[in-house]
Amino acid sequence: LTGKEALTQFPSLGAPGGSGPGQGHVKQCELLQLSRKQRRLCRREPGLAETLRDAIRLGVLECQFQFRSERWNCSLEGRPSLLKRGFKETAFLYAVSSAALTHSLARACSAGRMERCTCDDSPGLENRKAWQWGVCGDNLKYSTRFLKKFLGQKRIGKDLRAKVDIHNTNVGIKAVKNGLKTTCKCHGVSGSCAVRTCWKQLSPFHEIGRLLKLRYDDAVKVFSTTNDAVGHSELAGPHRHGHSGKQPSLPRPTDLVYVEDSPSFCRPSKYSLGTAGRTCSREGNCDSMCCGRGYNTQSRLVTFSCHCQVQWCCYVECQQCMQEEVVYSCKQ
Repeated sequence: LTGKEALTQFPSLGAPGGSGPGQGHVKQCELLQLSRKQRRLCRREPGLAETLRDAIRLGVLECQFQFRSERWNCSLEGRPSLLKRGFKETAFLYAVSSAALTHSLARACSAGRMERCTCDDSPGLENRKAWQWGVCGDNLKYSTRFLKKFLGQKRIGKDLRAKVDIHNTNVGIKAVKNGLKTTCKCHGVSGSCAVRTCWKQLSPFHEIGRLLKLRYDDAVKVFSTTNDAVGHSELAGPHRHGHSGKQPSLPRPTDLVYVEDSPSFCRPSKYSLGTAGRTCSREGNCDSMCCGRGYNTQSRLVTFSCHCQVQWCCYVECQQCMQEEVVYSCKQ
């Protein structure tokens, strides 16, 4: 979760037999790969261990969905080695991990899975009334405040890589913030809006993942430069179109940044399994994914439900149909 270890998929963690709720929670914290400070916070926050597991799963699945058609498909193989480098892919991993944690924490608060937080309590919104109507705003304020403490970002590292990692982590948090919207519900006679209750709600995580993938596509390669005005180093990138002056431009707070060019991911390496055997789309990405090695064509019969009809009263009856499907896969 700090970006220093792989985002492994954890087994289902139930409370051990014979243990009380508190002991079960502490046991779950011990099974997670956390720093000493993070483990201490986990023990003090009932419900946090389960939320951390949800965040890891959410981040991994969204990453794999967004890169399903790319040479690097966000597989768990090679993740520890990848996180030690400053590639674009590493930047995305930091951003999607922090976004998933921010999103999961805020949702856990509104769902009542965390003991120390509840519904969003932003001023200007009638959150108490919203709760009375059976809705509960996502508590992004608590989530971001807790996350800064959990990740320990008070002191920014001096080296370039530390600055890049923290920048990309914050890009993920900002992506969740930008997706926060106000949702309102009307209450009144015959559907009128005489009374309206509003609350804060997060965007679906797929939307945040899609946004971060766009940021990945436009990621900025950066280096470290000294700002004479303030006397310390900061991230700098190439000149932007229309940018005047000799000084390099600073990356925007929403830019994903990286420091070294990525490998091709075509062949097996310590970063990935390569693309041999991967399925692809002949009209879409086969040429790119297969790295010029060509692709195999295979036909197979696929069974699916067809000619479905609703039968009185309460079930659907379908026939089983078969059709030929052509599958393309990259050669070795």
